[in-house]
Amino acid sequence: MSQGPIHAFLAGTGRDGARRKLADILAFDDARIEGVHNYIQWCFPLSEASRAVPGAPILGSDEAEAIRADPTARDGLRAALARMTLFYTRTDGWLRAYDHNHLRITRIVTATRSLLGPDEADAFHAFVTARNDEAGSPINADSLGYWETALHGA
Repeated sequence: MSQGPIHAFLAGTGRDGARRKLADILAFDDARIEGVHNYIQWCFPLSEASRAVPGAPILGSDEAEAIRADPTARDGLRAALARMTLFYTRTDGWLRAYDHNHLRITRIVTATRSLLGPDEADAFHAFVTARNDEAGSPINADSLGYWETALHGA
């Protein structure tokens, strides 16, 4: 069975729409993680179209199942999750009432729950909410609610 484009990307054999491999994105410095907006849809794919990046990939159910069944693709997703966790550890700009990273976090929680399972989604959710708490809870209630909804799949 051939890999779909998102599956191949997460497995490290394919390239995203900008011709980057997952390893290229994992090597981004924090400024590029913050400033580039067309990689997150490949690293954390969803079954619905991105409103922020037209033409971003949409994860179909067959490809999602193939990713779940492939340890290499799951490891690629875990590597992307670790890179984003490092970014959110080392930066504070997202710790404000409204920020585009709040949408990214919703996507990360949703994709992680769907493709890796609830435990890994819960761990990331606990991490970002703890960072918010440590910063004095600047993030708006709507964003926090979206993260909670993403965590539970509702």
